[in-house]
Amino acid sequence: MSENVIEIRNIIRDFKLGQETVHVLKGIDLDIKRGEYVAIMGPSGSGKSTLMNLLGCLDTPTAGSYLLNGKDVSQMADDELANIRNTEIGFVFQTFNLLPRTTALDNVALPMIYAGQSKKNRVERASEVLTDVGLADRMDHKPNQLSGGQRQRVAVGRALVNKPSIILADEPTGNLDSKTGEEIMGLFDEIHSKGNTVIMVTHEEDIAAHAKRVIRLRDGIIESDTLN
Repeated sequence: MSENVIEIRNIIRDFKLGQETVHVLKGIDLDIKRGEYVAIMGPSGSGKSTLMNLLGCLDTPTAGSYLLNGKDVSQMADDELANIRNTEIGFVFQTFNLLPRTTALDNVALPMIYAGQSKKNRVERASEVLTDVGLADRMDHKPNQLSGGQRQRVAVGRALVNKPSIILADEPTGNLDSKTGEEIMGLFDEIHSKGNTVIMVTHEEDIAAHAKRVIRLRDGIIESDTLN
């Protein structure tokens, strides 16, 4: 098995706007090793959200190749991509994206339903993960009974539940006050220390400072790639 969990070669992503073609990503090469902690930064319009969507298999490139764990996902059909998203990638979003009428436990267990796991396995694994993220006493609470920080912990638990190859976090502290944001970043540091590959998109320098490597995009190309 390659030490790289992600290998991207000459990724191009164009979007058609009427008669016009907008070149958002202009030939990106990127390797991310297993167990790395990477922040992707860049001003608005730099292409970082587009790159995030490609890394997360939410979108496919116009040209170029993307190997995730040795599998070429750049050519996959939608149903194959959906399967990859569920098993290989754990997503954490700025807006938490939790089901409002569902308990923390059931929110976390959701990806395991898609993965065809038994109820017993789902409850065991979701309980374990919620305990790991510090919510052992909140499993039966619904999102509206939880603080913003607790909701994001539920979202992190859901991202971890299928033991994915990578955790992708998109502005994970964007909706949190700075103290709660620091607590969530502490949680990400812990997740990384257990051997998980963490990739985070952020525009905040203090959040990026938690990562061990910072990739900066500008105008659709990688401007710099430095170790912290």
